[in-house]
Amino acid sequence: MNTPFSIIIADDHSMFLDGLTSILSEEKSIKIVLTAKTGTQVLKYLRINTEEKIDLVITDINMPEMDGIELNTAIKDEFPKVKTLVVSMLEDAKKIKILTEANTNGYISKNAEKTELLKAIKSILNGENYFSPRIKQILMEAMFSAKSEPEISLSKRETEVLKLIAQEFTTQEIADKLFLSKHTIESYRKNLISKLGVRNLAGLTRYAVEKGMLE
Repeated sequence: MNTPFSIIIADDHSMFLDGLTSILSEEKSIKIVLTAKTGTQVLKYLRINTEEKIDLVITDINMPEMDGIELNTAIKDEFPKVKTLVVSMLEDAKKIKILTEANTNGYISKNAEKTELLKAIKSILNGENYFSPRIKQILMEAMFSAKSEPEISLSKRETEVLKLIAQEFTTQEIADKLFLSKHTIESYRKNLISKLGVRNLAGLTRYAVEKGMLE
């Protein structure tokens, strides 16, 4: 008998969380090890249960304490073998782009049929990425409508990290303030330097000042 895949579900809406749990509980190949209402709860579980093999985290975007974008970034940084699937009502091209750049493995709408949900989950568990046709369309439209010099989009967490860097907090101090690992903050710093096209921390600080982020 094959060992079932271990899955975590994170969503702050009880009705959706219960419904998704009910659907997946019928699948013999899946074992739900945790249902959570915040990204913080998910990270805490992953950090405590490091010996347990978690195959997939299904998450919403809008959640208290730590949203799905921040959660995905932290998971990919600290637990790169864990797959992620975003299930959300949001069709925001900027947020979807941030998630794809952060290597999320899939994105579907909460309006998706049960068949598509299961298809997405099974595709990801089998090593493939899955983005619904609608999400692919949104990304394509955003790509073709982008200006020659598109506005740089930063996630909420990237903005928080940038502000703290500009305020001269150390990497460890930022990690402590945001309840993240030092390694995760270092990854944010490297990604910010790359995304903003600057060379060092001084460049990040200059960008924050020019954009009025310290006011």
